[in-house]
This record gives sequence, structure tokens and C-alpha cells, in this order.
Amino acid sequence: MNDRTTRIAFFLCGFAAFLNLYSTQGILHELAATFGVSAEHAGQGVSATTTAVAIIAPFVGVLAARIERRVAIACAAVAVALPVVWSAHAVSFTSFLGARFAAGLIMPFVFALSIATIGERFDRGTSAEISALFVAGTTLGGFAGRFATNLLTSMWGWRHALDVVAALCLVTGVAIYASLPASRAIAPRSGHDADAGPSWRVVTRGPLLASFAIGACVLASQVATFTFVGLRLARAPFGFGTVEIGAIYAVFLVAVVVTPLAGRLARHRGPRAPGLAAAALAIGGALLTLSDSVPVILAGLALSSTAVFVEQASANTFISQAATSARSTAIGIYLSCYYFGGSLGSILPVPAWHRWGWAGCIAFVVVAQAIVGVLVYRFWRTGSAAGTEHADARGAGFTR
Repeated sequence: MNDRTTRIAFFLCGFAAFLNLYSTQGILHELAATFGVSAEHAGQGVSATTTAVAIIAPFVGVLAARIERRVAIACAAVAVALPVVWSAHAVSFTSFLGARFAAGLIMPFVFALSIATIGERFDRGTSAEISALFVAGTTLGGFAGRFATNLLTSMWGWRHALDVVAALCLVTGVAIYASLPASRAIAPRSGHDADAGPSWRVVTRGPLLASFAIGACVLASQVATFTFVGLRLARAPFGFGTVEIGAIYAVFLVAVVVTPLAGRLARHRGPRAPGLAAAALAIGGALLTLSDSVPVILAGLALSSTAVFVEQASANTFISQAATSARSTAIGIYLSCYYFGGSLGSILPVPAWHRWGWAGCIAFVVVAQAIVGVLVYRFWRTGSAAGTEHADARGAGFTR
């Protein structure tokens, strides 16, 4: 397959990874009314999924070791449709949370295996670009899942809306299989490269530990922002309805364009420069949302969400470069921390939301992004990625 088809394939992998993940984030009031819980409690539908991802992610490499990569990724993208249908027809809130948790157990196979494949298939510069393209796909997937769910909820109800999301999961999985080049499975390794030994010494070094913490803070800030902004805009003086709340996720489309451009910058200057710029941008965007002007709020959301996706692309690139002898282990741990942070993002701001409202949520976001900026500045220094794996330096192909 040609290079363009391969790039489209990894874009679709990113799309599939996020299509279902936050699809219920904008329909909290509808879920609350159906199951007789509070809107804040309904937000646990998001945290249930991200918690499951955090639990299973470190083991993806081992569980999929004997399965050819294209098959594993495509099957996971298709299989996630089953718990989506389950959640669409759940008869209780407990059953709904169980379905969301089950979906989270499947989704890491798309994300982690895609990033690992990018790191192995391409040289350092190209992997930064492809990784950014993958993250751009996650951006579009996150928008499509939220927007489609909200729009269809207003037309047919949330249950049928999730049925449509399940159908999209099926179609995307088939498209991934058709476009993704065949590759080998994650073969178990022996000797110095064995994951059971030296890999753990690699992933416990400072730059990678910092990257894991960065991932947690990045998604915590994103989930906090977009979980509670819908609740804010549904109140006076805004009075947004289901469709209007779904439409705010269109701000993600800015990142579809910007993230690949950041990937090109990372290719030439490394992930540190875009990572630092994104942290500053995220804080500035979050502060803009304190305004009572809807256009200013949307501008702030566009800036902060775009920054988060640039941070994610930068982190993927750094980890893939810094852990060449333990890539699957490092990506799994990063993914676990990333989604664990996402779970906290829908829970930790609740007390601040009740006491200070939106300002309390923004304080949480600013602190999280400030931590990201400090860690990127301190640990993603020039040559740190190479230094982490200096003894295991590889050729341009990164093949194992």
C-alpha cells in the first residue's frame, strides 16, 4: 500500500480510538433523567470507560502478542460496538456503567497498538508526523462521537443515538482493516530486550515517568473542561439545549488542522517546543472561558482543546523515541496514566464545581496544565529521549 493510504489508515485508527470514548459526555442531563441520578453522577459514564482503559492498557502488548497488528486493531475497533449497543439499551444505571467499563477494556488495543506500530514502522522524524496525524484522527473521532450523539439524541433519543455510534464503530473497523498495511504481531523478545527485565528499568527513568504524569494531567484537564462546560452552558444565562451543547465540540476541528502542523514542528525541533507552547496555550484558553461571552468561551475552548491534542501528540512522539527497547510497555503505562487522569478529571473538580462553579473547574485545569509545563521544561530536554535509550540506539527503521 502507498504512503498516503498508510497515513489515512493511522488517521482512522485515531478516529476509532476516540469515537466512543466521550460520546456520552454531552448528554448527562438525558442520562440523569433516564436513570434517576444527578447530572454530575451521570458523568461517571465517562470515568467508567477511562478507568477500564487505565486498568487494561499496560497489558495490551502481552495480550495481543500473538495477533497480527492489523487484525488486532481492526477487531478491537469492531468489537467495541457490542458494549456500545449494550449501553444504549441498559435498563439500569449500574448496567449502563458496566457497558461503559466493558468498552474501555477494548479500546486500548486500538490506541496502544497503533502508536507502537507507528514507532516501529517509521523513522524518528516521520513517526512524529504520523503520530500527530493519528492524534488528529482522535480529535475528529472525539468530535464526531459527541456531536453525533447529541444531535441524534435531540431527534431520536439517546438510546438510538448510541446505536448509530455503534454502527460507526463497525464501519470504521472494517475501513481500518482494508487500509492498514499488514504487519507482524508483537513477538515476545528475549535477552536484553525482554520486557520482563530491562524494559522496567527503562520505563522507570525520569523522562518517561514525567511523561506518564504529563499524560494524566493532560487528559484530566480536558475531561474536566468538557464535562463541566456543558453543565455550565445549560444553565442561565446561556440556556443551551442538547444540540447546542453538542455543537460546542466543533472546536475540536481546529485541532484536526493544527495537530499535524505541530507534528511537522516536532519532526524538526523535537517534542519539547510544541509541548511547552501547548501548555501555555491551554492555560490561556482556559482563562478565556471565564468570560460570560459565548464567542469568547468558544475561542477559549478551541485554544485549550487544540493545546491538549498537541500535548498528546508530543507525548506520543517523545515516549516512542525514548523507549525503543520497551515501547509497548512504555506506551501501555502512559495510556494507563493518561486515562486514569481522565477518570480523575470528571471526579476531582466536583467539590470545586459545587463551591465555586466554573471558576473552580478552571482553577483545576490551570493547575494541571502548569504541572505539564513544568515537567516538559524539566524532563523533555534536548537529547533526553536519545539519552534514555542511548545504550539501545537503533537505525532509522526502528524495526525489532
